[in-house]
Amino acid sequence: MARPSSTERVLEAARSAGLEIDIVEMPASTRTAEEAAAACGCSVAEIVKSLVYLGADSDTVVLLLVSGVNRVDEAAVGRHLGETLTRPNGRTVRERTGFAIGGVAPLGHIGEVRVFIDEDLAQYSTVWAAGGAPNRVFSITVEDLRAATGGAWLKMTG
Repeated sequence: MARPSSTERVLEAARSAGLEIDIVEMPASTRTAEEAAAACGCSVAEIVKSLVYLGADSDTVVLLLVSGVNRVDEAAVGRHLGETLTRPNGRTVRERTGFAIGGVAPLGHIGEVRVFIDEDLAQYSTVWAAGGAPNRVFSITVEDLRAATGGAWLKMTG
């Protein structure tokens, strides 16, 4: 039996969380927050960047769901989590999450991930996130995003 595609894993994870989402294939790349905002017709702040880190001591995958306009204060987030965060290379991201960089979705990962959501996203009712490929996105309410990922709210900027 064929393994499900990245996009199929996202849809299945959403269904498992009781959500029906529509993943939209865009004609152009949505790899960056700016490209995604242009394609989705929203502000860059309403784009969810899925940033993958590893805990330096625990080797745990840490997924930060960040507003498209924000830069993560890695040191502050690491202090909150109790360990330094490191950025894995693209091969490691794919091996540990099942997604390529630029298409990392907030749900549907192939392994365990700890999820944290940027507090700045709470001001929006609906946001746009990667749908498992660099040209696929979906909209979701912020509360559904939090519930589906089990993510904890966290301040991401200094």
